[in-house]
Amino acid sequence: MPISVLGFYAAVALWAVLIARGVFKPKQWPLIAGFGLVLLLFLNVRYLIEGAPAGIAFFISLYDFFDNLGLSAGEVPSAMGTCQGNACSLWGDTYQLHQTWGVAFFDRFVDAPAMRTNALYVHLTCNSIVFILMHAQLLWAGKPGIASAHAWLGRATMVFLTLGTGAALYLASEHDAVQSYGGFLAEWGFYSMSLCVYGAALMGWRMARRGDWAMHRVWMIRFVGAMYGAFWLFRVLLMVTGPLLREWETVSLLISIWASAPLGLLMADGLRRMWDARAADAHNSIDASAHA
Repeated sequence: MPISVLGFYAAVALWAVLIARGVFKPKQWPLIAGFGLVLLLFLNVRYLIEGAPAGIAFFISLYDFFDNLGLSAGEVPSAMGTCQGNACSLWGDTYQLHQTWGVAFFDRFVDAPAMRTNALYVHLTCNSIVFILMHAQLLWAGKPGIASAHAWLGRATMVFLTLGTGAALYLASEHDAVQSYGGFLAEWGFYSMSLCVYGAALMGWRMARRGDWAMHRVWMIRFVGAMYGAFWLFRVLLMVTGPLLREWETVSLLISIWASAPLGLLMADGLRRMWDARAADAHNSIDASAHA
């Protein structure tokens, strides 16, 4: 039984509790975001330390428990298959079946061309740095005396985001040949995800250039939501839809690819609107009390 996988489950469960408790408490979100950042770095950095195949095997192992729930002995759903020596999972003999997209993901990075592996490492490294800078920006935004630092961190974020997105686009360009991913639908889905994330960041940068700081804030919150969607909602959707759609190969993955970033953007914008409305109500109540 993989202790690291079970420990990650426990950490994610704790994070979910913090999120549920903090939905209506904006002041708690720095702690919630920091906890999520640590989990994200744990997932990404292990690729760089242990190598792509080991990182992918851990990633697949996170889904094996859920994807195998309710399967009877000898049952092999259309969206599931095996990998050679069961090397694509940390569960050993416990689970022999895995989502076919996961098997393909693992196989493509075992003895992969250097360009493909390096593109993955560039994507993971740059996006991890973007998440760190993004959280620093949110934590310090609006505080006096840091306007120059905020601007330079914003420029650095855009540089690393551009590099990470470029690497992601290169990786996506190969997906049309991978039928277990969904072929060209997966390729264009990842293009769409990249456009959603990068487009929101670009709009935020454009608003800053105009000096429209209110809309800069709006678009950067949307960017954060798209980033969280592309990373965390993508994984949550895979976990939820995988067991439900295991009779239809690629459907779970395609839903997760196409829906995650836009959903993240919309959810972040919804939270922003709710928090702003609550802040405005509180401000109006204070004004009313002062004039009473």
